Amino acid sequence: MASNIEFVNHVVDQLSGAGSITTKRMFGEYGLYCDGQYFAAICDNRLLLKVTDGGKALLKTPAFAPPYEGGKPMLLIEQLEDKELLAQLVKTTCAELPAPKPKKPPKKSAEKTT
Repeated sequence: MASNIEFVNHVVDQLSGAGSITTKRMFGEYGLYCDGQYFAAICDNRLLLKVTDGGKALLKTPAFAPPYEGGKPMLLIEQLEDKELLAQLVKTTCAELPAPKPKKPPKKSAEKTT
């Protein structure tokens, strides 16, 4: 079941205290980025964060779920009402993740000579 846009917009609003939250369609679901860094996914109307030690520590009893069958388990965030906790969770998670790789500039095509 694909996630609906209303749920995605609600999650983005709830996470807004962490920084600039953007989404990108990925395989029929959504990837979440904070200030350009991928940190979570929304799959089947569930918020799933990358697993970090800090993220696990902030949650009293962390739950895990794969984003899709056979996928690597991620932190399942079921409580979406505490905006302060969610912002801290995103900031902590992103701080532990490796920095995004810089994008390579597009290759220039060779000019034809006649």
